[in-house]
Amino acid sequence: MKFMRYAQQFPKPHLIAISAGSLVLVALLALTSSEDVEATRTALPLIIEQPVVTPTANSVVQAPIDAQENRPTALHTPLPAVPQEPEASLPEPPPPEKWLTVQISKGDNLTTLFKKAGLGANDLYPLLNSIKPTGALNTLKPGEELAFLIQDESLQKVRHIRSALQSTIVSRTEQGYDVEEIVRTPEATQLFSHGEIDDSLFLAGQRAGLSEKLTMELAAIFGWDVDFALDIRKGDHFSLIYEELSLDGKVIGEGNIIAAEFSNQGNLFRAIRYTDSKDNSNYFTPEGKSMRKAFLRTPVDFARISSRFNPNRKHPIFKTNRPHRGVDYAAPTGTPIKSAGDGKVIHAGRKGGYGNAVIVQHGQRYSTLYAHMSKLKRGIRTGSRVKQGETIGYVGSTGYATGPHLHYEFRLNGAHRNPLTVPLPQANPLPRKEMARFEPLASDLIDQLETYQQTRLASN
Repeated sequence: MKFMRYAQQFPKPHLIAISAGSLVLVALLALTSSEDVEATRTALPLIIEQPVVTPTANSVVQAPIDAQENRPTALHTPLPAVPQEPEASLPEPPPPEKWLTVQISKGDNLTTLFKKAGLGANDLYPLLNSIKPTGALNTLKPGEELAFLIQDESLQKVRHIRSALQSTIVSRTEQGYDVEEIVRTPEATQLFSHGEIDDSLFLAGQRAGLSEKLTMELAAIFGWDVDFALDIRKGDHFSLIYEELSLDGKVIGEGNIIAAEFSNQGNLFRAIRYTDSKDNSNYFTPEGKSMRKAFLRTPVDFARISSRFNPNRKHPIFKTNRPHRGVDYAAPTGTPIKSAGDGKVIHAGRKGGYGNAVIVQHGQRYSTLYAHMSKLKRGIRTGSRVKQGETIGYVGSTGYATGPHLHYEFRLNGAHRNPLTVPLPQANPLPRKEMARFEPLASDLIDQLETYQQTRLASN
């Protein structure tokens, strides 16, 4: 009470000043640190939030400002909640198709194949009438397969499987049947192989792990330079890089020979497979010269020479001296005979002592004759055009022959020449515009062949 009476004696401005001083003193005392107290300070970003303004027709909405980085931040407008629909149950996958597969045998046709599948004429003829313009299922070969998809006692699909890579599917539709061609591309892996010849190229290829097909291809590549019936010697050797083909992780066969070399009696021949800008593939020397000549040196593979070109030979049947104006290749009956070059068949059929014979005209200057055939290949007739290496007939012993063999003659301007020694004209080399792409490819493949050879020798 005494304090109140004293306070009333002071003017009001003085009282206000005293009160303010007291408050400052109390604040200073509160902030004064003692020895037992430690203060920490953490810097926090200051985000100045502004209310979201609903824009009107003439208003401008500004984004909130991030006070620490002084840049706009994204506007976030809450979206209305979307009601969650219950997850729809996935439809069950259709059951796997069950195909009935029938292998095509010699003498089979669509009627017999449909019968083997339990189908009749009512299934076959509507399908044939529908696909007739496409030509599908016209050519069926032994070893191929025909598969049938039958559902609810009704034929739905027919699949003609020509190989692992090629097939045709005929499917039922409301309008009839649709035809679809299926062509698959295999994966190609490059492999290396080497072989030494002790007896024959064929047996050496077997020991090197090559198929008969690949060995035949190797002989065809070098067949213009090496006579595999006459020139092969023990100690000859070969190396090649070729493709192994796989489909769905399984090996299905062999592809092309990519590069190869053949050493014959000390002479080394090399060949590179090259596909030009027009998508034509052929084999060339590393210098770009064609491995193909105008003629094959030997028209029969893996045969032996039983009689050579001899103007004074004694005939084995007539026992008189008669010129032998060709070369005889002894081989089993049925061995394929190949045309030595591109040309036109000017004779096909019986020809006196030659028996079944074919004569091919190659341009204006050259012709070749093939005699004593067991039969001609189907489709070979006078006027036919044939390609180099194409089969034109099969070894036999028709006409004047003591056993199965091919009598082969080579004529230049109508005059007989020794097929074993006559110079063969070269095919065209790679054009200059292709060499820029061919040369690095050839160099790389030759390096690969040499590297494989060195690795093989080191491992031995």
